[in-house]
Amino acid sequence: MRAARVYVLHFTAVDSQNLTLKLPASTVRKAKIVAAGRGASISALVAEKIEELVGEDAKYQAARRRALDWLAQGWHLGGRP
Repeated sequence: MRAARVYVLHFTAVDSQNLTLKLPASTVRKAKIVAAGRGASISALVAEKIEELVGEDAKYQAARRRALDWLAQGWHLGGRP
């Protein structure tokens, strides 16, 4: 008799990739407490903070590009053209 094979498929909205971090044990203990208080995992906390950081950087870069474009236009400060 052959054993039955079970296939489990997991579909997520986005692709993900594992990441290994090395943290001090005391930080991991504190992170577990924070995560438990929020009903989340440490992985979810780290992912949230990294996404936050990436989003902030993207906003900064966009604002920087707009400012540089604005400055590149030059200014007419009066006088003869």
